[in-house]
Amino acid sequence: MPHRTIVILAVALAEDLIGEDTPNLLAFKSHSVARQLAPGFPAVTCTVQSNMLTGVAPRSHGIVGNGWYERDQAEIRFWKQSERLVGARPVWEAARERDPSVTCAKMFWWFNMHGTADYSATPRPQYPADGRKIPDIYTEPPGLRNNLQERLGQFPLFRFWGPAASIASSQWITDATAHVAEKYSPTLQLIYLPHLDYAFQKFGPGSPEARDAVIELDGVLGPLLAEAETSGIRVIISGEYAIEQASMPVFPNRALREAGLLRVRDEEAGEQLDPGGSRAFAVCDHQIAHVYVSDKADIEAATRACASLAGVERILCDEDRGDLSHARAGDLVLAAKPGAWFAYPFWLDHDRAPDYARTVDIHRKPGYDPCELFIDPAIRSPKLAIGSRLIRKKLGMRTLMDVIPLDASLVKGTHGRVGPDAPRPLIIGPRVPSGDGPIADTEVHDLILDHLFAD
Repeated sequence: MPHRTIVILAVALAEDLIGEDTPNLLAFKSHSVARQLAPGFPAVTCTVQSNMLTGVAPRSHGIVGNGWYERDQAEIRFWKQSERLVGARPVWEAARERDPSVTCAKMFWWFNMHGTADYSATPRPQYPADGRKIPDIYTEPPGLRNNLQERLGQFPLFRFWGPAASIASSQWITDATAHVAEKYSPTLQLIYLPHLDYAFQKFGPGSPEARDAVIELDGVLGPLLAEAETSGIRVIISGEYAIEQASMPVFPNRALREAGLLRVRDEEAGEQLDPGGSRAFAVCDHQIAHVYVSDKADIEAATRACASLAGVERILCDEDRGDLSHARAGDLVLAAKPGAWFAYPFWLDHDRAPDYARTVDIHRKPGYDPCELFIDPAIRSPKLAIGSRLIRKKLGMRTLMDVIPLDASLVKGTHGRVGPDAPRPLIIGPRVPSGDGPIADTEVHDLILDHLFAD
């Protein structure tokens, strides 16, 4: 008979964050085993989550980052959601082979559509033809969507990411998980709580705002941990990466453009990256950048352009890419130096930036953009600026929510690099094996099975 188990993925949770002002985490840690987690490269959301749930590296499952270049379609896409993109068996399927009665609720972990979990929920905004973005979720079974939003209110999408991101989204996810647990009693529950990402990237991991965020997260975890203890549910709490202080944005696309390798289209909505027409360009993702080169003859020129950038620590090519040796990965893979991170901008003049650059637009941008956590400081009255744009939208007018800054130096926290000098998250659980060294993220797969099945 499998033991009910919940895996709480608390983004950026690290050992030095747990103290007297986080009593729930401190109490849980005191009667569990805590070890550092060694995330694989790159230490970013989609890759590490896939490593944890499949027990294999990107070379096998194919999730090389939060986004990548689709060579056959000549398009860059971030934050895809279909589980069918993950080319390896997830842990709940391995558990079902041992005991067909095992059920799984996958709450807001990534790649959470059209998969094999019994119950799931994930952000899925509506995008009507008039240009609006309406907060919503996708669920399995489909009726769970209405059930959750009638019970908890509309999913707070604009508190999940963007300048207004807050504890409200993690609280909603926790409440939704509690409802699914009560309604379905899944054997395995996976819950993703993104809260620490916001203040850590926006203000820096050592900031007062970051400390406040840790305390807020502890408060959300309290009822969840108390219910698990009362119900006899085994709990694993883990970070997926740790965040370090950011000090240097690096712009590989500008270097590739200045080297004559990157091409843009000059359109009414500003300059647009033309990946299919470029000889080389970079897909930037925190402290990693995948550089795609259309002709192998240009590898040397692209390498030379990227090597000229001060924040680049390593340039990996061919088999040197190690666990990133996969068709979706860049022909070159850039790893950042401590404190450095890769910013996606390819334009050389802010006046020619594409229209989406000043908006929250995670699917259109050809790279991850942490500037989306900020309101442009040049806007004197942010509430008035946002309110006026919302009114125009409600009146049916097409308008941009163009309030995001283009100044990458505002970002104070980053992650993605690995190695002995990189910060590491923490993993805590009653059956985490004792030891001195870190646990690899690919070992979490078997650790979950152990919590499910060991006496």
